[in-house]
Order: sequence, then C-alpha cells, then structure tokens
Amino acid sequence: IQLYCNQVFVTDSVEGIVPEFLTMLQGVIDSPDIPLNVSRSYLQSDANVKKISSHITKKVADKLNEMFKADRKAFEEKWEDMKMIVEYGMLTEQKFYEKADKFALYQNVDGECATWGEYIEKIKVNQVDKDGKTIVLYTNDKEAQHSYIAEAKEKSYDVLVLDGPIISHLIQKLETEKENVSFVRVDADSMDKLINKGNDLPSVLSEDDEKSLKETIESILAKEQYVVQFESMSPTSSPFTITRSEFMRRMNEMSATGGGMFGMNNMPDMYNLVVNGNHPLVSKVLGEKDADTQKEMLKEATDLAKLSQGLLKGEELTLFIKNRYNDLG
Repeated sequence: IQLYCNQVFVTDSVEGIVPEFLTMLQGVIDSPDIPLNVSRSYLQSDANVKKISSHITKKVADKLNEMFKADRKAFEEKWEDMKMIVEYGMLTEQKFYEKADKFALYQNVDGECATWGEYIEKIKVNQVDKDGKTIVLYTNDKEAQHSYIAEAKEKSYDVLVLDGPIISHLIQKLETEKENVSFVRVDADSMDKLINKGNDLPSVLSEDDEKSLKETIESILAKEQYVVQFESMSPTSSPFTITRSEFMRRMNEMSATGGGMFGMNNMPDMYNLVVNGNHPLVSKVLGEKDADTQKEMLKEATDLAKLSQGLLKGEELTLFIKNRYNDLG
C-alpha cells in the first residue's frame, strides 16, 4: 500500500493506516488530509488516519459481503484461502467482526458450508443441553478424531471443522458474542456428556467394583498423565474413552499463541480415562477371577482407547501391533 496526498507520494510504511489483518492488500490511498512530511507518531495519533483505517476495514468487509451475495458457490470455493484473514480480522477489529458475521463460513466434516445464522438454525433442536444451551461440536483433525466424529454422527450430531493456530481465540470470541452457545471439541468428554440432556442412567457397578477396577487401571496407566473416571452411559457407548478437558486444552492452545492464562502452556498434558460402567466389557473384566488375565484385558482396552486418540506411540504402539498380529496367528 502506498500513501499519497493529492497524487504526491508520501510513504509506503502504512502500518498505522492499514489494519494489521489487511497488510497483504495492494493498492494506493490518496488523501488530501495527510501532510507530505508524515512521521510514524503522526500516523499513530492523527484522527484522519484512524478514519482512513476504519474506512478501509469497512470497504473490505462490504466487498466480501458483496462477493458472498453475488456468487455464493464461488465464494465458498475461495473460503479456504481467505478464512485465516477473515478470522483474524474478526478477532482484532470489532467493526469488521460485526460485518463479517454475515458472510463468514463454518464448514462441517462433510464439507457443507453455512453462515453462523444458518448453522445455529440447523443444530438448535438436536444439539441443545438440559440447560437450554446450544452446543457446537467441532474437530481440529478429522483423521485423528475420526472415532469421536463417528460416535457423534450416530447421535445425528453435526461436527464443524475448526482448525488453525488462532481457532481457540476465535471460539472464545464467538462464545462471548453469541448468546447461550458453547463450543466443545468432540474428544473433550464422553459423547453422552458432551451434550448433557439430563437423561442420567443408573450404574450397574457398586462402589467396591469401581474402586477395585480403578486401582487395577491405575497400575497400568501413568498416574501423572491419566485420571480415571467412571460414568453411567448407554451399554452401546464406548467402554473406555480418553478425553481432555475443553477448558484446559483451550487455555493451553491460547497461551501457546499469545493470550489465555499465564503459564498454562507449561502445564503437563492431562487426560481423563472415562470408563463406561454399564458396558458389557466392563462387567466381563470384573467377572474375570484371574488377576493377570484381568490386567491383560484392561491393558488391551486402554490401548485401544489411546489408539483412537493418537496417544499410542513408540514402543507402546509397536508392542500393541505385534500382539494383535500374534492374536490373528
């Protein structure tokens, strides 16, 4: 961007005029209100400069909205290339956010695009929890979180793809701006708890059963990394699921990219191993009298849970695959 005053070149250092998220723009600004002898401090403080900055933001937002309305299909095809710029603008410029809210697109795992209004209309019946809050489920990695997405789809839930380095900040912004809405990643909790409908099922396990099973599982897992929890879910839900707190994970991500709570990115990764007490496999494990066999069953089940979360690596993964091949043989 080059700055002119009545067709006389002034400067091409326009950091104070062009909003940061639009620095990739090319073009010319010609204003009669800018002095020929312009300094950096002047650019940062002059009211006319601020008006120009606001005007540029408005013009870009209006142009994008015009493109969206004129040919939505073409706009959707370009969205992947421009979404980072739009999302950064939504985070840093409130006026741009208010305009972009009409054309910013959200894509689900099936590749379908929708504006915010369209998407909320789509999910507002099925994805509302017992407190009346609309829950937006999302993934940042369709491949790694495939099993969680499949389970969500079984319940007819829709899952958005929200990826990129600033997505945690954008989610925080949307939760602040939108009324009665929460974002939860598909692997943040067991599926029955992600959108809590209040239909709690009684547990078939006694307190002694849970205590005994917990002690055995903790002897297999690294205690400092996993917290064992028992939940009463449908017998058809997964017997063992590894989840990570939405709050802790999001704060970690925000701290890593600037923002969030100070020091959160230095916190160790902690995971929850959720045991579905009503699953037949859990009853089968408890019914096993031989302690070594019981341990082997739990080791295989927890390894499968780790595998679905992409946490089975190195020697653990090699040993798991080797044992699987031995079972086949």
